Amino acid sequence: MQAKTLFDKIWDQHVVESVENGPDIVYIDRHFIHEVTTPQAFNGLRQRGIPVARPKQTIATADHNVPTKDQHLPIREALSRTQVETLTKNCADFGIELYGLGHPYQGIVHVIGPELGITQPGMTIVCGDSHTSTHGAFGSIAFGIGTSEVEQVLATQCILQAKPKKMKIEINGELKEGVTSKDIILYVISKISTSGGTGHFVEFCGSAIQSLSMEARMTICNMSIEMGARGGLIAPDEITFEYIRNKEFAPKGEGFDQMMKYWKSLATDEEAVFDKEYQFDANDIEPMITYGTNPGMGTKIVQPVPEMPFAEDERANFSKALNYMGLHAGESLEGHPVDYVFIGSCTNSRIEDLRQAADLIRGRKKSDKVEAWIVPGSKQVEEQARKEGLDKIFEAAGFEIRQPGCSACLGMNEDKIPAGKYCVSTSNRNFEGRQGPGARTMLASPLTAMAAALTGKIVDVRNLLSNN
Repeated sequence: MQAKTLFDKIWDQHVVESVENGPDIVYIDRHFIHEVTTPQAFNGLRQRGIPVARPKQTIATADHNVPTKDQHLPIREALSRTQVETLTKNCADFGIELYGLGHPYQGIVHVIGPELGITQPGMTIVCGDSHTSTHGAFGSIAFGIGTSEVEQVLATQCILQAKPKKMKIEINGELKEGVTSKDIILYVISKISTSGGTGHFVEFCGSAIQSLSMEARMTICNMSIEMGARGGLIAPDEITFEYIRNKEFAPKGEGFDQMMKYWKSLATDEEAVFDKEYQFDANDIEPMITYGTNPGMGTKIVQPVPEMPFAEDERANFSKALNYMGLHAGESLEGHPVDYVFIGSCTNSRIEDLRQAADLIRGRKKSDKVEAWIVPGSKQVEEQARKEGLDKIFEAAGFEIRQPGCSACLGMNEDKIPAGKYCVSTSNRNFEGRQGPGARTMLASPLTAMAAALTGKIVDVRNLLSNN
């Protein structure tokens, strides 16, 4: 038998039919939906007079447009209110379970799937959202799709998709103190660029990856899309299985044991061939931060903004990005003033992220110069944080813990960063205007973001950890 990668094994098991000289018809196990990319898809079904093929395999929540304060009141922004109300009507009309505002399972779509046990190894998972790649941390093939494809999956539970190439990114060694999974992925993207993974599905492996918790692995796979890849995945192991065990919608008892037999088979064969491979040393990774307007424009905090690129075609974009950010080549970022800090998004809003942040600020006060928003990724994360007293730690330090939603990850709700202001953000994108018109976003880990909140400037968090 031909040796296969993990990606090959899952993909091939889900191919219903291959179109000659064309794409594969791929069966989809789980389809997550939210309020942004679904209205046109449901309208398309109505116009054709057809139902959702398998509504039980479709899971809906409201996240992008929801406010993070006073969620019991009507949504103030008219467009956001319409989007959420339309999702509610569509789910009711087509028999789809909706975890809307007020539901104990409501939250960011890529947070609730894993924490509820809906996301499982070996699955194919899609959503009208590019960061669907998050679910690949469980050893699944998960990727974002467009609105027309959302309609396709609603109607058939299948999708037409060309099989991507395969890439392996191996990271070995031990991580230094203060270095998190967010630093790993920002480091990797800075090395291979935002187009380095184009056309590929990435498998992350190596001892540094295997040492990570499930929530840390989700951060890695979440941002695989930011290197241009179709998605990312990590082979499931005992850490994966224990995370899933006893989750609300995970298999129970003998059913769990049966699935474990299959899940344990999900690994790349030793002789399998990838189309492209990279190896990195974990010891070279330090706390990272972005300085430009794409996630590939990142650097170690202890290093200055890079000099002008040699390549002629890169210089204009480099200059434009630095001009937008109000920075210049060769400038040190350490000590740069910060106006806002945002801890949240589908990248870093899980309970481990909040615990990290709380541990760093325990007994301290945030800077009066910084406005800081801590937004849990789901109602379950919010509840767990309160059970553990994390909200009290944040409040004592001068923070406010808000209600779940995508929040300031993107300017699609009430949480926007004012023009010209610097925000150290744990989200996944730093494009121009991503957090609001004129907002200047610097991507970093929850630890680095919290360090900025405490000091009012960009600092190497390791200096604070040594004094903690």
